[in-house]
Amino acid sequence: MVLKPKSTSAIVVPYFRPEALTFLRNLARNNDREWFTPRKALFEAELKEPMLAIIRKVTDAMTDFAPSFVRPAEKCLFRIYRDTRFSANKLPYKTHVAAWWSHQGLEKTSGAGYYFHVSAKEVVVAAGAYMPEKDQLAAIRHWLLDNHAQFRKLLQKPAVRKAFTEFEGNALTRPPKGFPCEHPALDLIRCRQWGLAATLPTTVALKKDFAATLIRHFRLAAPMVDALNTPIAAAQAPRKKVLFGLS
Repeated sequence: MVLKPKSTSAIVVPYFRPEALTFLRNLARNNDREWFTPRKALFEAELKEPMLAIIRKVTDAMTDFAPSFVRPAEKCLFRIYRDTRFSANKLPYKTHVAAWWSHQGLEKTSGAGYYFHVSAKEVVVAAGAYMPEKDQLAAIRHWLLDNHAQFRKLLQKPAVRKAFTEFEGNALTRPPKGFPCEHPALDLIRCRQWGLAATLPTTVALKKDFAATLIRHFRLAAPMVDALNTPIAAAQAPRKKVLFGLS
């Protein structure tokens, strides 16, 4: 039996109903098109529309502490469909719903930004540079050579440490080519990603203040995100043209 969504005339709220988590649990057990297709309207009512409402509320708050990340909710929301073209895992659907806020002018998965996802098992809230492109990776590493102490202070603020843990960083075993083997920032320079993450009980997504919880975490992480984007922006800034040997 396919459950029908509640009337679409109802106001969409910025949090989830228990039915949303039930849908995700069932999707994990029935990850195929034959199960999902007749339930697509239910997915949109219980998961997609509340996600968009949550994203809009968070984005409204970002005008205060992260104005360069304000963008339409539809641009932040990840599709539920998996890209299986180059994956051995051919399951067609993700078993979570997710959103990513990228800095204006940067591609969707590059630079430093803000992220959260909701699954039937947990809520993950994260911020930072997770998949920086090659040039961005180099820019951050060079910036850390002289700014590692400042960056560590941002990560070690008591309120930040209480709310988050650091990414493991997907670190290299050796210093990247061209960087010193002995440097006080070596642990940071060897990383291929930098940021903060928090894992919360999935019941947090059912509470009316869910968007406020996300906003609180993102606000704490904002100085760190801005720090990571500083060298990226500098590297992407157009260079002044030289005229008659003068710059």
